[in-house]
Amino acid sequence: MSTITYRPPVIVILGHVDHGKTTLLDYIRKTNHATKEIGGITQSIGAYEVDVPIKGYATSKITFIDTPGHEAFSQLRARGAHVADIALLIIDAVDSMMPQTIEAIAHIQSAKIPMIVVINKVDLPGARIEKVKNDLVQHNVMIEGLGGDIPVAAISAQKGTGIEDLLETILIIAEEKKFTFSESNPVQGTIIESRKDRQGHGASVILSDGCLRIGDILYAGSEQVKVKSLISSEGTHLKKVYPSTPFLLFGFNQIPKVGIMITTTIPKKELVNPDTIIESPYRDNNEYVKTLLNQKKENKKLRLILKTTTQGSLDAILNTVGKNETISVILATIGDITKSDIFLAKSTNAIIIGFSVRLEKNIVQLAEQEKVVIKTYDLIYKLLEELTEVSTLLNEKEKKLKQLKGEAKILAQFIIDKERVSGVKIIKGKLNINDTLEIYRNNNLIGKTKIASLKKRAHSVDEVKKNDEAGIIFYPQLDFLIGDMIKSYSI
Repeated sequence: MSTITYRPPVIVILGHVDHGKTTLLDYIRKTNHATKEIGGITQSIGAYEVDVPIKGYATSKITFIDTPGHEAFSQLRARGAHVADIALLIIDAVDSMMPQTIEAIAHIQSAKIPMIVVINKVDLPGARIEKVKNDLVQHNVMIEGLGGDIPVAAISAQKGTGIEDLLETILIIAEEKKFTFSESNPVQGTIIESRKDRQGHGASVILSDGCLRIGDILYAGSEQVKVKSLISSEGTHLKKVYPSTPFLLFGFNQIPKVGIMITTTIPKKELVNPDTIIESPYRDNNEYVKTLLNQKKENKKLRLILKTTTQGSLDAILNTVGKNETISVILATIGDITKSDIFLAKSTNAIIIGFSVRLEKNIVQLAEQEKVVIKTYDLIYKLLEELTEVSTLLNEKEKKLKQLKGEAKILAQFIIDKERVSGVKIIKGKLNINDTLEIYRNNNLIGKTKIASLKKRAHSVDEVKKNDEAGIIFYPQLDFLIGDMIKSYSI
């Protein structure tokens, strides 16, 4: 007969950067973890189990998932919310609602888990608790006292004010929700982060049911895994782990996908929560890889090789960099910078970007020898700021090289011999047959085309100049309108 046991609640801490998430966790754990973080910002998802000094409830333990607040880490925050039982929404009493606060609310509501609003820094002179509460209602967070049932805790993470009451609120909700497990049940868990280091391919995991032991066979998607090592968040080697206790699992043959479920039951198909699985357009054979298929088109782009220690950081950087049209990612993968990265960078004229990775002396020497640039960062916002600055400079350089040759306005349209003809007047410069054109509508580029036919007073010509009127046939045809502007550039 299965014995049902209460497990500690798993809490995700969400909120805007610098609103005090790690400082709160730091106070609860009685450590100084926040000051050890590079720049005071948590840059990879971490989970910690603490034993709180409050008795009389089903459990006195609580597991906290600490998620980064920087906007680049949106996927990590979503992942944390879907693994947790309860969410703490941290809000600065001075700043009130900020962009990542609003995003965090969406993640919590999507995960459909209980929420506790934590108003931090209430000891500061500029604290505006009532404003924060009213702002929350405006974002459909119905708190106690204002028409809802979501608890609100006013605290100072620095001084510890209100934190014991907050912890008791967590234990009360956990007891009401009855988070339980049975040791005899099949193991069920979720991978919240993956990594590659000297110990091999590893994953940060939190179980929701069962008990996992050294030597157990489990399944992560389609991969069968023999458990080789179980390590606690404090670095202690464990023989077995129970639900809600965060741990590092080694035994994978390849870097596992983040968000995937693990189980000791042979799966009929890959067990994936579609809301939490983090896929990348750069994945190929379980690595993040993208090759240049058309070198000519990429000539004016900043080419990058990205290396990070965790998949979460890699996803966050790719999510931001991928939106920049002046940046081309050639390779993006987890692990330290290697010799093969140097040679790939040299052959593709790329620079290597490392985030929180080690840089061995022999790699530095090889890079200098091969004249390959390596840039390493410990702060994600510094990395993104510098890449944005470089891509902006590339844009400006390209604009300087591209000079306006001619400009015309479309005044009419005709159908002649089944061909759609635009009647234009040249406003600036000149246009020539075979020119490549850009068509603008209300200052927005709607497409690019070429001059296939150019006529002036029904006669074919090679060139028209300022104040001339002409008929143009585009190839390929565009859905132009009267009033659109035509621009031709010389480079």
